Amino acid sequence: MDSRLKLVFVVSLLLQLLDFSRGNKIGVAYGRDATDLPSPDRVAQPYKLAFPRRGTNSNGSSWCVASKHAQQSDLQNAINWVCGPGQADCSAIQPSKQCFEPNDLVSHASFAFNDYYKKHGATADACNFGGTGVQVYKDPSKSITL
Repeated sequence: MDSRLKLVFVVSLLLQLLDFSRGNKIGVAYGRDATDLPSPDRVAQPYKLAFPRRGTNSNGSSWCVASKHAQQSDLQNAINWVCGPGQADCSAIQPSKQCFEPNDLVSHASFAFNDYYKKHGATADACNFGGTGVQVYKDPSKSITL
């Protein structure tokens, strides 16, 4: 430890001890003894925070969608791979099928990406697609704002 840092530390301790010896409690906002501290039944209980698992929302859900910032050619290449060698089920985004509309590359890529993502463990790696995929934690069928 640097000698200047040691000196600052020692001086700080000495000042705290001096203050304590004068009857001031270090870091306590109550009186001079423990009798005026609040009892456990009067202390507010801390919030119980439920943190979701990494990569999910509080319901445990996550999706993989296509980034609106991705190049069209990159999205098309990713769809070709996902629906081909990646073995995603892309039948629903074919013409006249239930997920064909809206008929745009981002929507079709999002559908295909998410199918692949779910089948491969919903991990960040399963939603990369050369940087064209993005994990989201709000249902994209409600709104996609990437």
